[in-house]
Amino acid sequence: NEPPGWWWWLWIGSVVFSVFYVMHYHVSIFGPSVEQKWETARNDYYQRLFGDLGTLEGDAATLVTMSQDQRWMALGRGMFLANCAQCHKADGSGLTGPNLTDEQWVNVKGIEDIYRVVSDGVVAKGMPEWSSRLGQNQRVLVAAYVATLRGRALPGRAPEGEVIPPWSTTAVGAV
Repeated sequence: NEPPGWWWWLWIGSVVFSVFYVMHYHVSIFGPSVEQKWETARNDYYQRLFGDLGTLEGDAATLVTMSQDQRWMALGRGMFLANCAQCHKADGSGLTGPNLTDEQWVNVKGIEDIYRVVSDGVVAKGMPEWSSRLGQNQRVLVAAYVATLRGRALPGRAPEGEVIPPWSTTAVGAV
């Protein structure tokens, strides 16, 4: 028995659609890459884990604790790349924003000041406040990730500010 005409048109349509689908998602530069899909899936997973954390505080003990957890730093890195890399470069060496990999920092004297700068910004220097765009836990994770960039001394923008003492590596009153 010959299949009905609508069946043939449905089959031809699906073949044509599959060509465009393969071209967009597997061949084209416009579709997401495998790495981008993996990064998105990983970040979605970590976002669901926020429920286990509760609300994080931007204090020194929390920032040190979070900066030592690779799982959370992967999420912090993703948020840094999405929001901060335009000014600080992907590696943190500074573009229009200061170099975050050296020992001289502007507006930061201790690790908890990073959270304050991320949340409130520094209007005079062009640093936007992120408290209206990122949630509390997201700002804490970005600040903890930024703290891990220090000490890498990558070549980039010239050092600014004062040399500050090293972060404490112990989390007193850890989360």
